[in-house]
Amino acid sequence: MDASDRAEIQSLVTRLESAWNQANAVAFSAEFTENADFVNVRGEYGSGRNAIGAAHAKLLKSVYAGSTVRYSLSRLRPLAAGVAIAHLEADLLVPTGPLAGKTSALPSLVLVRDGGVWRIAAFHNTLRTA
Repeated sequence: MDASDRAEIQSLVTRLESAWNQANAVAFSAEFTENADFVNVRGEYGSGRNAIGAAHAKLLKSVYAGSTVRYSLSRLRPLAAGVAIAHLEADLLVPTGPLAGKTSALPSLVLVRDGGVWRIAAFHNTLRTA
């Protein structure tokens, strides 16, 4: 993995954060492969870009309305040619509602080269308790 791959992956993380903060589920899900897997902090599983987008559209209009997330790429390493694993530090601030407050998590992403660009093939989000 060279410096340009690392820069592309950092850019993907930045776009993912921006999409969430703009409550743009279409842009958020665009960072995933067509057949991506997603496990949220509650252990719920979703499969496919369209399902990921639909689920996030609902969340961003309901319990996470007005929320902001900050992602920081904390670890990145190649697994094979065109495949990498990344770990993020995530801080979510929800302004109102039943989930109001700050939550920290550790998302793990499996990234693949897809059509010449890096995309998320699997996203597993784990809450931090401390």
